[in-house]
Amino acid sequence: MWDQPLGFWNIAEHHPDAAAVVASPDGARTYGEVAAEAHRLVHALRALGLTEGAIVGVLAPNGVLPITVALACHEAGWYVTLVNGYLTGAEVAAIVEHAHADALIVHEQHADLLAGAEGARISELTKVFGVGDVPGAASLDELRGGHPTAVPGKRSAGGAIVYSSGTTGQPKGIVRKAAGGDPNKDLQRASVFGRAFDFRPFEGPHLVSTAMYHGGSHAYYMGALNVGHALVVMGRFDAEEALSSIERHGVRSAYMVATQFHRMLKLPEEVRARYDVSSMRSVVHSAAPCPVSIKQQMMDWWGPVLWDTYGGMEGAATIAKPHRWLEKPGTVGRAIRGVQLAIFDDDGNALGPDETGHVYYRTVAGFSYHRDQGLTRQAHQGDMFTIGDIGYLDADGYLFIQDRAKDMIISGGVNIYPAEVEAVLLEHPAVDDAAVIGEPDEDWGERVLAVVQPVEAEPRPGLEEALAAYCEDKLAAFKRPRRYEFRDALPRNDAGKIYKRRIRDEFWGESSEKA
Repeated sequence: MWDQPLGFWNIAEHHPDAAAVVASPDGARTYGEVAAEAHRLVHALRALGLTEGAIVGVLAPNGVLPITVALACHEAGWYVTLVNGYLTGAEVAAIVEHAHADALIVHEQHADLLAGAEGARISELTKVFGVGDVPGAASLDELRGGHPTAVPGKRSAGGAIVYSSGTTGQPKGIVRKAAGGDPNKDLQRASVFGRAFDFRPFEGPHLVSTAMYHGGSHAYYMGALNVGHALVVMGRFDAEEALSSIERHGVRSAYMVATQFHRMLKLPEEVRARYDVSSMRSVVHSAAPCPVSIKQQMMDWWGPVLWDTYGGMEGAATIAKPHRWLEKPGTVGRAIRGVQLAIFDDDGNALGPDETGHVYYRTVAGFSYHRDQGLTRQAHQGDMFTIGDIGYLDADGYLFIQDRAKDMIISGGVNIYPAEVEAVLLEHPAVDDAAVIGEPDEDWGERVLAVVQPVEAEPRPGLEEALAAYCEDKLAAFKRPRRYEFRDALPRNDAGKIYKRRIRDEFWGESSEKA
């Protein structure tokens, strides 16, 4: 079907009428239309003095804007920074200041973040442009309206600065260096990323159901565009609406997180059976670990189409193809080409197969934290680095992640991994969500506390006893929760990760050493 090179720019040039976005809060777009919007933005910001190496932030809901800003940065040699729309004005100001952003583009949905003293602070730190009605910001709509949609001159492939979700501490800026050179060739090379997960050229569309500011989501929807998969963009995730979108658009690829699987599996059987999801061919998931039972249920429902991957914005590390995961349930896969994995103990000694320790890996490109060489050095051991996880490698080189090092509970000198306990609790039909932390204990140092969001708004009588009995059958005594707390909702980000720091703060207060 396609005899031209892949990559967004090549598709836009040779097949401009191909659908790039088939559904979104902003409507549909072709490759040619998205490219034209990106070109116009480059001309407009260059006219204001932005030069190669500039840093451009974008604060926008799911839609076309994050795509066009990222593409403009990619062809102008700029660095794009996608900002979390759920942050406070103070947190946005901190990112803008830390990044040394040259410009911040704000969608009208987030205009309230520019109000008050923090908004004034953001305007002092950088040039702010509004899309839609954004009081106090220069109108980007008017600015770019007077510029052409022609391909700009002196094009150069850009980079990105990705700020972490900050679930366990202050956000960190991870630098993806600008590639430089021909943007066409760069995205042609980048199309290999999508094909690594069986995103077959022009066999989309691709479902975007996670927040587009999130680094993982961004990597996969751009990977889909680079192989000709049009995007079906959801404004926010809703379990039944996701199933409806898959059926309505014949979705074939997607990026999702474990929380979304859990939400869909909690739908009544008659609702799940209402939708045809047989079009799905490749669903990649990452971020928060997926309990084995939940992934197995998804495989039973959707078939062997779920691909696991491990790594961070610091660099991809592993891939587990569906059939490999079925052979080794729970694995996140083996190292991808060019990556070396290792497990080290607390003293930096290498560990052997099936020995649990800190997961380190080495990539070809490497990485650094933006303007923080101390933190960069702290993450490295030699030329290998860690993103803070604990796990082990089996004899065949397959990686199994057990938990975040900062989340590990140490009770009476014994290590307890909250993810294992959470996986058991999530299997219980009365549990909608669960977070397990260690809380202070005079005798043991820490004891296991389970914070549970029940399916029903009001926990039924005897639920704590029922959960205790359930865990007694599935967990060793030292791993079982000693106490249960019930909450209406647990704080999760759009990557599906629980904000453990917020939960710990409630029980540890100022004494928390893990926050």
